Amino acid sequence: MVARRFGFAVRLSPSFRRVGLGSSLLLGSLGAYADAPSAVDLRCEYLVNPLGLDAAHPRLTWRLQDTSRGASQKAYQIVVGTDSLRVSQGKGTVWNPGKTASDQQRITYAGAALRPFTKYFWRVQVWDGASAPVSRVASFETGLMTMKNWQGTWISDTRDVALRPAPYFRKGFGVAKKIKSARAYIAAAGLYELFLNGQRIGNHRLDPLYTRFDRRTLYVTYDVTSYLKAGQNAVGVLLGNGWYNHQSTAVWYFHEAPWRNRPTFCLDLRVTYTDGSVETITSGSDWKTSLGPIVFNSIYTAEHYDARLEQPGWSTAAFNDAQWKPVMNRAAPSQNIVAQAVHPIRNVETIPAKTIKKLNDTTYVFDLGRNIAGVSQIRVQGTGGTVLRLKHGERVYPDGHVDQSNIDVHYRPTDKRDPFQTDVFTLSGKGEETFKPAFNYKGFQYVEVTSSRPVVLTTTSLTGYFMHNDVPAVGAVTSSNPTLNKIWQATNNSYLSNFFGYPTDCPQREKNGWTGDAHIAVETGLYNFDGITVYEKWLADHRDEQQPNGVLPSIIPSNGWGYEWGNGPDWTSTIALIPWNIYLFYGDTKLLADCYGNIKRYVDHINEQSPSGLTSWGLGDWVPVKSKSPVELTSSTYYYTDALILAKAAKLLGKSADHTYYAALAEKIRNAINAKYLNRETAQYGNGVQTELSVPLYWGVVPPELKSRVADNLARRVAADNYHLDVGLLGTKAILNALSENGHADLAYRVASQETFPSWGWWIVNGATTLYENWPIDAKSDISMNHIMFGEIGAWLYKGLGGIRPDPLQPGFKNTLLAPHFVAGLDHFEASHASPYGLIKSAWQKTATGISYAVTVPPNATATLVLPLSQGQRVYEGGKQLDLGSPYIHLVKSTPGFKEYHLAAGTYQLAIR
Repeated sequence: MVARRFGFAVRLSPSFRRVGLGSSLLLGSLGAYADAPSAVDLRCEYLVNPLGLDAAHPRLTWRLQDTSRGASQKAYQIVVGTDSLRVSQGKGTVWNPGKTASDQQRITYAGAALRPFTKYFWRVQVWDGASAPVSRVASFETGLMTMKNWQGTWISDTRDVALRPAPYFRKGFGVAKKIKSARAYIAAAGLYELFLNGQRIGNHRLDPLYTRFDRRTLYVTYDVTSYLKAGQNAVGVLLGNGWYNHQSTAVWYFHEAPWRNRPTFCLDLRVTYTDGSVETITSGSDWKTSLGPIVFNSIYTAEHYDARLEQPGWSTAAFNDAQWKPVMNRAAPSQNIVAQAVHPIRNVETIPAKTIKKLNDTTYVFDLGRNIAGVSQIRVQGTGGTVLRLKHGERVYPDGHVDQSNIDVHYRPTDKRDPFQTDVFTLSGKGEETFKPAFNYKGFQYVEVTSSRPVVLTTTSLTGYFMHNDVPAVGAVTSSNPTLNKIWQATNNSYLSNFFGYPTDCPQREKNGWTGDAHIAVETGLYNFDGITVYEKWLADHRDEQQPNGVLPSIIPSNGWGYEWGNGPDWTSTIALIPWNIYLFYGDTKLLADCYGNIKRYVDHINEQSPSGLTSWGLGDWVPVKSKSPVELTSSTYYYTDALILAKAAKLLGKSADHTYYAALAEKIRNAINAKYLNRETAQYGNGVQTELSVPLYWGVVPPELKSRVADNLARRVAADNYHLDVGLLGTKAILNALSENGHADLAYRVASQETFPSWGWWIVNGATTLYENWPIDAKSDISMNHIMFGEIGAWLYKGLGGIRPDPLQPGFKNTLLAPHFVAGLDHFEASHASPYGLIKSAWQKTATGISYAVTVPPNATATLVLPLSQGQRVYEGGKQLDLGSPYIHLVKSTPGFKEYHLAAGTYQLAIR
């Protein structure tokens, strides 16, 4: 099986496909570049040929495809125009700034003002020496760009937020001329599915993405040219509640959200004819509405569907809507209607049921064989009026029934009409019927189907769909340790299960955007997936939610809950940590610039509240194994990190006074932490437990002259804990990195690969296919079985074993820092990452004579390679000792136990012996 991403072929290994992370994933070796140099993988706003952009100055990116050693870009020329043929010929009528001597591979459009509703074509020519390869022509298309360009009216069917059935909307219209192109622009408060002439448009799920609806509302653009026909047509919209009209009740009071209302939408269907004329079919008072077979839908609980209420052909031109009612006009939910420029949520993977167990004539339990986020689809035949209840859960009781006791603890139902994670499907009796929810998703492995009358089901009757933002995979890990491989796979499964337009904590019990969980897992996400579009959307949610004094809620988006509990620098440091990591991984300062004022207000607020430099605002080391660390120590460390990021951002953005001020503030915080918690004589922090030692080490609080001693104390502490974890959420982020970065990589691997309690491997050997919320698998509370909060290990595999890190001085992997660790107990390891410049690979294998090490540095980039060497060992390539000189590898520094090299672009096979 071969997939193509980022301009090079990727072969998916059978073992990885069984993991089931979706067709968009890049695994195995991530493939090889084609031989001919060229500019490839052209993207606009990090999307391939996007539609409906609002950006006035979109970012254009590409990669240099060149397998030769030392390959680099010497210059480029961008051409942008509205005529694809002229652009292919190098003639740009919109922007043609000429040849630019630069190795930059991301530029911001700076041509003539972009017009709405316009398709632009672009290409790039790059000079890499003697040759000047030219890319294929790519495109991007603008949307409405400003709210004044909307023509449609916001419409709904009622203001009754308690009305349970989902509404249909439709309008018939004629097409009298030959169509050149057609675009549908639809914005909604709630969720929608769009139909034209009886066909559902697109393959997105749960659009638009969740935002603070009264401050920012998203619209999506579709190319609907092929769905229209000459003569009579019909457009239809089905609306769901989503987070806008939350009818289920839970501890977070979603049902009391300040924006809450009956779902509403606005549609412009813009048709361009071959004669140049344009006609726009809009939502308005001439539409009609009716209730349909979705008799209840909740993003939090489930969906109820009565097939007897179906109206076949409701979105076709021939349908008789005489019994339908007029719509009502509504005000726009916000004054900020903007494009959703994000990799959308999709049904990324289809998962057949692995087994079925018949408990009696009316009860069956299906097992997918793995834990996912998404929905199930059932195919069944039965008597009309038969009611099927599909109860979804992560585990089963000893008697075989589905057990929800680990995931329904925060649900507060007012009656029994809305059971948790339980779809209700009423049959029409018209042959074989199929049901799959439209406006809900769940976290589950098992589905218990109970029918009011006996029905016959088989293993093929039920199918699972793994849903998440369809972010392309950019990372792969494999090793000689099967448990380690499964940990990586389970981490990715949990990461994707919690990526639904914003990073969530779990896909079943909460679906909340817990900030702490998200920043702990951000590096894991960025090493493995191209998630920048989702993170940029989510940081806009942060900006929407921040109070004027700088305070952020602990869950984002929020209905108002979370400003009073769970926030603080150890959680809501997302406002600084996410933009900083995007900068490191992509080399792009836009998100830092967009959030700069927000980071500043946040840091200033803590400074005002805690002038000493120490703060106890926060949750602390959440869900520890046994030892508790002072909240003041961990929260102050995150406060220090935020201030330091702010200082660095100020320098990058040319704010010299801010840089000086916040660098001094960061140092003040650091000194305050060390003055209170560091015993300089013993090199111990606090009581010397794992979190107390690893957090200051990892985040750079420890004075340089004491780092090795503090690290040695941490190593002794881990040994005293029987080489197992004794940390919570914050300690998990730090522990493995603090060890491997400070001379104890063997010990870090020993901890990471444990298979007894408490460890990641303990979950795996007990059947986990995702990460858990708590270390004991029999915990009585906090035991969701699909949480990402302990997911830093997914990033550590790249850093601590493969040694792949972005260089803060040359971010976006323009220069890669490579420091592999050939740890005891592991025979081989390989990590690959598709960076903005191309494939980075770090793969090592132990041999009879030493180490075989393969490394790939992408074109137009370099690497700093630090290799650990034993006494008397040397490094060779092709039988030649590297220290004797190489055109593309230069020895930079040699110290006892290490040698540092500078590598030009290319692929190298080194031997250490």
